[in-house]
Amino acid sequence: MAGIVVVFDFDSTIIECDSDNWVLDETGFTEKFYELLPTTLWNPLMDRMMGELHSEGKTIEEIVEILKRTPLNPRIVHAIEAAYSLGCDLKIVSDANMFFIETILKHHGVRNCFSEIIANPSYGVIIERIQNLLSTEGKKKFIYLGDGNGDFCPSLKLKENDYLMPRKYFPLSDLVSKDSNKIKAEVHGWKDGEELENILVHIINKEIEGNKINNNSTPKISIDCKLGSIPIMETTTYQPLPKALPVRH
Repeated sequence: MAGIVVVFDFDSTIIECDSDNWVLDETGFTEKFYELLPTTLWNPLMDRMMGELHSEGKTIEEIVEILKRTPLNPRIVHAIEAAYSLGCDLKIVSDANMFFIETILKHHGVRNCFSEIIANPSYGVIIERIQNLLSTEGKKKFIYLGDGNGDFCPSLKLKENDYLMPRKYFPLSDLVSKDSNKIKAEVHGWKDGEELENILVHIINKEIEGNKINNNSTPKISIDCKLGSIPIMETTTYQPLPKALPVRH
């Protein structure tokens, strides 16, 4: 094992949109949802919308097909497979619907890459729990990928030997720039699936090499996280890792 835990947000990080909004848009319930939102909390209202979809004859199979069409950059799938095959412990911490998350991950063949999915969490508390687990298991590195306002609190929990990967042009990136003196982790921004894959794999390989965890054998990347592994071909190349974003202390 690489001794690295990689934590992903889900909406607008693994997938290219908000999963709740995607389902609402695809079922024609967006307008009704936002009419009721001022007087109802988001998650209870989303549960109500799902009940109304059922009452109007929408089947679970139809919802599953909608979720299968959720936009997801294939390079994100490659990054997940690579991190898993290099020995990282992958987790998701998200306020997205658990059924939505699992359905999308299963469709792309990467559900088994994740050891844990935590939905609708108190972000800071969850990150602290994972950090405590790291210390007991001897894992040393933490990589956090996110995009939204809710990802800022867990970003503050990261330590100097950890990595933060905020998505460029999204709220988390803006917050990190404004309050960079509060961030201890090394920061690497990314804008799309290609950059995410390149940066994440470079960080993991750098840590593996630096800690001499690898046994000098050819790294292997799993095809679907369930079957066997295949060696990385010599033609597999990644762009040089961008310089870490400057963070004032």
